[in-house]
Amino acid sequence: MKKIISFLKPYVWCFVLAFVLIATRVSCELSLPNMMSDIVDNGIARGDINYILKTGGIMLVLAVISTAAIVLMNYFGATISAGFARDVRKSVFHKVQSFSSAEFNKMGASSLITRTINDITQLQNFLTMFTRIIMMCPMFMIGSIVLAFSKDITMAIIFLALVPFLLAIIIFVSKYTIPLSKTIQEKVDKINLIIREKLTGIRVIRAFNKDTHEQKRFDIANRDLTDVMILLQKISSVMMPAMSLILNCGTIAIVWIGSKRIQSEALQVGDMMAVLQYVMHIMMSLMMLSMVFLMYPRAAASANRISEILNTEPLIVDPNCDEENSKTEKGEVEFKNVSFYYDNSDEAALKNISFTAKPGQTTAIIGSTGSGKSTLINLIPRLYDATEGQVLVDGIDVKDYTQQELREKIGFVPQKAVLFSGTVKSNIRWGKEDATDDEIAEAAEIAQATDFILAKEDGFDSHIAQGGTNVSGGQKQRLAIARAVIKKPEIYIFDDSFSALDFKTDANLRAALSAHTKNSTVIIVAQRVSTIMNADRILVMDEGTLVGSGTHKELFDSCEVYREIVLSQLTKEEMA
Repeated sequence: MKKIISFLKPYVWCFVLAFVLIATRVSCELSLPNMMSDIVDNGIARGDINYILKTGGIMLVLAVISTAAIVLMNYFGATISAGFARDVRKSVFHKVQSFSSAEFNKMGASSLITRTINDITQLQNFLTMFTRIIMMCPMFMIGSIVLAFSKDITMAIIFLALVPFLLAIIIFVSKYTIPLSKTIQEKVDKINLIIREKLTGIRVIRAFNKDTHEQKRFDIANRDLTDVMILLQKISSVMMPAMSLILNCGTIAIVWIGSKRIQSEALQVGDMMAVLQYVMHIMMSLMMLSMVFLMYPRAAASANRISEILNTEPLIVDPNCDEENSKTEKGEVEFKNVSFYYDNSDEAALKNISFTAKPGQTTAIIGSTGSGKSTLINLIPRLYDATEGQVLVDGIDVKDYTQQELREKIGFVPQKAVLFSGTVKSNIRWGKEDATDDEIAEAAEIAQATDFILAKEDGFDSHIAQGGTNVSGGQKQRLAIARAVIKKPEIYIFDDSFSALDFKTDANLRAALSAHTKNSTVIIVAQRVSTIMNADRILVMDEGTLVGSGTHKELFDSCEVYREIVLSQLTKEEMA
């Protein structure tokens, strides 16, 4: 929570100006009932028209000042709340960017989106109410109570007797609304998750005719959220009528006692009118404060959820040194007795892995599904950190590189190719921001993407939809490969990046890559034996363990796991 409050420091001057404007407005508003009382008791009673006009003119000036003050107060309030929301949103976004895969997996993408948008909006709305109501209402209440006592102590005491009942109602409602508000935010997370899965998985959902199933999932989540919100509104709806009933009973009592005192000439009519005005100020202040109390639980829950992001320390951080590592450009990758455990897992995903991938060579990794192939290569760019052992690049532990420095050495093509909204050219240029058109064309040629790109009406300027939904899986993979190729890194990592390609395109692409990457370290994860048969070295994974290392022929003769994979995919003629 302290970090959330720290974002208000730049706006202290706005708070000060808002406070001055609020004090000005309150002073003007509290002066009006006294002046109205004087007009009734001194002007109207004596028939002094000049006194009425003079006092009325002053009241008009005060009303204009009050209006100007509230307009300016609202302006500064908007400046505070909008600026605060902007700063928090920026900080949250930058914090999320520093998260490792472990933090993303823990919080979930849908929840992070909800917190960045919905929760910050809740805080912004509450801060708007704070500057307009919470700062003003206590001034109104204290000022009105003091002035009411100055007019007539008996009637003021009647109202003060009601305060404990009003506080009891607010405490009772808050007791139930605070936990419900937290639940609401969690239900919103659930709905966002379902919507996100629906939109990203629309093709699979329709292919399996699961639209009705997804509709039911959404309806259940939507009904859960609705039920909680209705319950919250039911509890909250008790507050206003109950407070109105108590306050109106107090008003009736004040009018009744006031009329008796006027009849006995212990009180003037104008004074009773002034007391009633002050009571109305107090009533309105309490009513507005009660609205803030209804907003506070959701704002508090949102603040806690945002604080959770800001207070989370990423597991993967840069080393505490200002010196950069030596600018060697070899690209050698070495694993030394590396083991890795996922969070909350008792079983190691990788167990005591050791190997070296050298520049100018292609190192392939193969194994059954779930054997740890993708986990292993994710340790190189530090998407995760090894639990035990060391991962070295050019003889330096990856933990001793800054993340930017390390990843500049790597061209990574993930298992699931990801494209961004824009054009073909802008997606390839992700690998190198200042790439020329010739470099883009060369990268596309190596990735065997030129033909389908030029077949499009706008060629390299053709539009790519969000997520690359308007291109095929094979086209996405080739554009992702072109994006890595144009970077010309020291280390290429292909995580099953040829799976959507036909055998001819696969062969042509690997031949083109071989010439382009002859001085780089190439690491290929593949399911197809044909993709990695000609690799300089093949690593065989089985249940997180490295069970074989060598060439295709060596492994076929000596590694049972590799032989089974080969025999399940290739005929004797293909193996020859």
